[in-house]
Amino acid sequence: MVLRRMLLAAGTVLSLTGSSFAADMVIAMPNWPSGQAAANILKLAIAEKFHLDAEVRELGTMLAFAGMETGEVDVVPEVWRPNFDDLVKRYGQDGSKTVVLGERAVPAWQGLCATQDAAAAGIKDVADLSDPAKTAVLDTDGDGQGEVWIGATTWKSTGIERVRANSYGYAKTVTLVEAEEDVAMAAVDAAVATGRPMVFYCYEPHHVFKLHDVVRLTEPAYDPAKWNIVAQSDDPLWISKSSAPVAWGPVEFHVAWSSGFAKKHADVAAFLEKVDFKPDEISAMSYALQVDRQPAADYAKAWVEQNKGRIEEWGQ
Repeated sequence: MVLRRMLLAAGTVLSLTGSSFAADMVIAMPNWPSGQAAANILKLAIAEKFHLDAEVRELGTMLAFAGMETGEVDVVPEVWRPNFDDLVKRYGQDGSKTVVLGERAVPAWQGLCATQDAAAAGIKDVADLSDPAKTAVLDTDGDGQGEVWIGATTWKSTGIERVRANSYGYAKTVTLVEAEEDVAMAAVDAAVATGRPMVFYCYEPHHVFKLHDVVRLTEPAYDPAKWNIVAQSDDPLWISKSSAPVAWGPVEFHVAWSSGFAKKHADVAAFLEKVDFKPDEISAMSYALQVDRQPAADYAKAWVEQNKGRIEEWGQ
């Protein structure tokens, strides 16, 4: 199967779990599996604890932050940092103060991964991606240039991966492919099954590390002096004007909610402050939705049923 055609041609239709009634609140749902599961878990947990009906609405993080400022969105289940630091500052820390970021965080990681076959072919460090002789093994469409999946088009990390590719120089030696995550993960499954080398953007917690023995590419250590990402909201040419020839720095994600919602429902805001998903739980969410193909709403229903004591603690 040709990687580029598979990634660019395939589409993903994600079901919305909201309904037609006038909901008491809106929870934004991102287009990655753990975020979808978490959004639905929060919906059911808040309904059980506070008797509030929540609409789960599929929204990108940028639109969700704008919605929290206008009052159209109340909660976002996963805000990744440093990916969305510009939004956190604009709407929270240094800006309008319309968004509150929960203090608890899930530790994470992001970078580039290679299948074992790619590593065996000599691609183990990010510098190897700048060597056409090595990246030729990643070519699936016969044009002589390998392909690397860098994320979904709507993800902020995808733009940053383009910045990193430009900064390291491998944007000239490989084709950077954008596609929805479920399509890319299907390509990883196929690559591992057929012994075809593949390199792709990866993040953890995520089920891919449980499903396959993939290798993280080594990189120069993170250096804040060299990590210069222009805020997307400040300049439409932010990708070309940014530079990041180093590994990602410390990564984490938080639950966020609007300050307006917190004023109306201080009890729910206090509840959200105590939400403490663990990395292994996030990986399990990803596995259930992506591998086992469980609908997010069904997974959330079972999770809430199994974690009633935990939810009770969050509400105390």
